[in-house]
Amino acid sequence: MSHPTPAYDPRFGEQGGLLTYSDYLRLTDLLAAQVPESDPASHDELLFITIHQVYELWFKLLLSELTDARDRLLAGETYLPRIRLERCHVVERVLIGQVDVIDTMTPQDFLVFRTKLAPASGFQSVQFREIEFLSGLKDPDFLRRFRGLAAPERERLERRLAEPSLWDGFLAVLDRAGFDVATAEARFAAYATIAADRERYGPLWDLAEALVAHDQAFSLWRARHVLMAERQIGTKPGTGGSAGGAYLRSRVETRFYPELWELRSRL
Repeated sequence: MSHPTPAYDPRFGEQGGLLTYSDYLRLTDLLAAQVPESDPASHDELLFITIHQVYELWFKLLLSELTDARDRLLAGETYLPRIRLERCHVVERVLIGQVDVIDTMTPQDFLVFRTKLAPASGFQSVQFREIEFLSGLKDPDFLRRFRGLAAPERERLERRLAEPSLWDGFLAVLDRAGFDVATAEARFAAYATIAADRERYGPLWDLAEALVAHDQAFSLWRARHVLMAERQIGTKPGTGGSAGGAYLRSRVETRFYPELWELRSRL
């Protein structure tokens, strides 16, 4: 018995002509966004702009993944939040590795266009601060120190300050599991119980470890950033008016989840 030949569906492949690779990725706009400030353009300025724009794209993805992880934690989930965090770990390793590309630029080549950056600075990355706030490192004074914020950017940061963090989500999961999280000592008792019985509390332990890995990755990125800055500008102030390498170095020991790090000393 013969079967009817299925109708050819032209929606896929070039024959369809409905959407091109370039259109889907908005490549015309994307590739037009690297505009050097120096005139004539310094050769390495394109590298500098590209790297930092790519960082912002990765930050956008991290915010999407971390926000979803937080929302699911608040809803009592443990599996998918860990999966989201594991994706973030991979992205964060890419962030660290990208610094190697900047290191191919010599200090002399950076100096050709560095003055054109002022007062712009990585210190002003709103998405990076959103990641810190969302992860649990909330600093209300940052809005006061952050000059030149557009109204939508300020609103985004204010929203991140006001909304629950990943840490709040983690504590919500512990509370739902029956642990007292009202005080620091109660929480440390909960962590000790979880750590001592991973057979029973495996999902909670794995989730805590995923948070620590996220925290560790950002600490490694900060440390790598310090070395990159010192290799490029030594002890000069940053273009945004910060203390440059000294400021970055002061942030290396910053932690999103200090209690989970202190737990190591208590085990």
